[in-house]
Amino acid sequence: MSGLEAAKISEDGNGRAQVAERVREIRRKKGLTIKDVATRSGLAISTVSKIERNLMAPTYDRFSRLADGLGVDVSELFMAKGEQFLPGEFSLARIGEHSFHQTENYTYEMLFPHLRGKSMIPMLGTLKPFEKMRFDRLVSHEGEEFFFVLKGRVVVQLEGKDPVVLETGESIYFDSRRGHLYASAGETDARILCVCTKM
Repeated sequence: MSGLEAAKISEDGNGRAQVAERVREIRRKKGLTIKDVATRSGLAISTVSKIERNLMAPTYDRFSRLADGLGVDVSELFMAKGEQFLPGEFSLARIGEHSFHQTENYTYEMLFPHLRGKSMIPMLGTLKPFEKMRFDRLVSHEGEEFFFVLKGRVVVQLEGKDPVVLETGESIYFDSRRGHLYASAGETDARILCVCTKM
């Protein structure tokens, strides 16, 4: 399977419908109920149900917990076929080889979605201006997080800290368990490279 065949995914429905279908398919194959997945992931039953019915696009923290609850690699939520990343191996991502996922506030381009067992989850992201985003909570999840501003200005809010504004070419590294959110600090979208570790 070529990298393009393995990684390029249709952007119909912003990838959300595909995630919904994959979650439902994996859950049924494993013989789990929605309640089982909710209990194992720590998510509300209503949240899991909405994701499966394509009524909610899960943010990183939710799809990460959902993968844990289903007992699968995060990448399996975005692509049915894949291959294990083995010691000593390498993989290339050409332009357009990614899985596209859009939430209410962020657009993710999941890099290397065909590789299972990665220690890091690399993504490109497009951030809307802060005023156009709707947040009901700060996001937090296991692991550590790094992101680099590729274009624009980004405001980062970290729980218990003053907001930080990053210019193009600047970056931040933090413990993802601390509540956080980020948005474009300008009037136009900003672009970032984000890498999250699992633990």
